[in-house]
Amino acid sequence: MKSSMPSNDQVEISSDESSSSSDADDDVVMSHHLNDEHDVELSDKAWLFRRAKSYQEYMKLIPIPAKRGTIIPYTSWTGLGSSIKQIYEQPLHYLTNLHLRNLDQERFGAENENIPLDTIVHPSKAEASIWLVEEINRKTSSPHHLAKMWNDCSMYHAFIDPVFPKLGC
Repeated sequence: MKSSMPSNDQVEISSDESSSSSDADDDVVMSHHLNDEHDVELSDKAWLFRRAKSYQEYMKLIPIPAKRGTIIPYTSWTGLGSSIKQIYEQPLHYLTNLHLRNLDQERFGAENENIPLDTIVHPSKAEASIWLVEEINRKTSSPHHLAKMWNDCSMYHAFIDPVFPKLGC
């Protein structure tokens, strides 16, 4: 004989088989009602993970441009990244955008801080290095890592590019 659950009881369901019951709070909460309908509410962490997984899957679909030959003048790494986005009409990965910001921040206080970067690092080499980092981030980044980083930074949206290229499907 089956027993029915009272409508105010909740059953915790974990989306990860390896999770312990204490981790279940972070995933999905499903409420059983007498009429057998289920209300699914995603926790903030579960929602961020879904978004990170979708984002990473999408970024994997975007091919790295094969034909690059433009010499792009630039004064900062983030400036070069912005130019690359405009020229190739592609977003850069969240982690690549963070990397470029960090490279610019590392220059603060350096003796050559006020010298344009394109006179220090040849534009072709700089662009190639960005595409290398981009390829690594697109192909190998973990959605779990992205979700954790996004959870730790409320301003993560600022480093996700809104540019969406047309994919040849």
